[in-house]
Amino acid sequence: MDAPPGSGFNETLPSCRHGTEAIMDDSKKTKEKSDANFARRVDWNLFQLFHEIVRAGGIGAAARRLNRQQPSVSAGLKRLEDHLGATLLRRTAQGVELMPAGRALFALCETMMGAVRAAPHEVATAAGLVEGVINIRTMSSVVSPEFDAALAALHRHHPGVGIHIEVSPWREVIAALKSGDAEVGIAVDSAPDAALCYQPLIRETQQLYCHKAHALYGMTVPQPSDLADQPFIMTGEDEPQDLENFRRRYGLGSRAAGFAENLNEAKRLIELGVGIGFLPTCVAETLDNRGALWPLLPEAVLPAYQVYLVTRDEPARNTPTELFLAEIMGRLRERQTET
Repeated sequence: MDAPPGSGFNETLPSCRHGTEAIMDDSKKTKEKSDANFARRVDWNLFQLFHEIVRAGGIGAAARRLNRQQPSVSAGLKRLEDHLGATLLRRTAQGVELMPAGRALFALCETMMGAVRAAPHEVATAAGLVEGVINIRTMSSVVSPEFDAALAALHRHHPGVGIHIEVSPWREVIAALKSGDAEVGIAVDSAPDAALCYQPLIRETQQLYCHKAHALYGMTVPQPSDLADQPFIMTGEDEPQDLENFRRRYGLGSRAAGFAENLNEAKRLIELGVGIGFLPTCVAETLDNRGALWPLLPEAVLPAYQVYLVTRDEPARNTPTELFLAEIMGRLRERQTET
């Protein structure tokens, strides 16, 4: 319907629209200017301080790590919250709890700290100066596409870097990291150490296998305790704590017929008919290309546990190690996004 003559409706509409657009443009420019001013005005050390409080689990613990007085750390946190205009965390009996704004900021701080740590290594890469050795200690027969892809990428991009991998029982992997004999580890750990950082790598599920010549071949045994009297292959110090607890709960291993620290050798003894034994399902599927192994337990009862990529808590890492960690962490983040 046409506007009434002389109402001015048609004439004023364009000017209102243009006025709204002008206001929006001014608001956008103000926000951009405000963002730029914030970056210049804020003390960037406050982000590191906040990051340390969260990682330490409390203001007091962060003060001890930073060798600062607790009131100084509290004051720094308050300054950062004033800059941002939001409460980042609240104190609890257990330490601190991140508020929604704090969770968002901590994710940004993780990115910032990673970028700062990577700076000297990226510069070395650009200058073609990357050389040296990365020392990795791992439990045996780990199946991880991300780990393999990161190693391949490191070698492809930096062929001058040597890769040293040593296989050890998981407890020795943890000990090597704590002593500084290894820079990167892959292991389980039933009691995570505060001096180490744990990034979930894979979740392993264990199955109990027998050889195709065994009397139980082709059968499923619903109750694990029904196998307590069977000759058993033990994996000694390489046995994850969760698996040991499961085995003891059902009396498995009371008749030890063989011992093998390495999963390949445990598989060998099972295939030779020496006894039944546990293997990670991913390892059995990878190694058993002749169909010689038979799974005895139903999937519903299988023990499972987390395998971690383990590093020391912010050590002075060499360039090959930082580059490898950047490769594998990027792949793990992609996997998490996809799932």
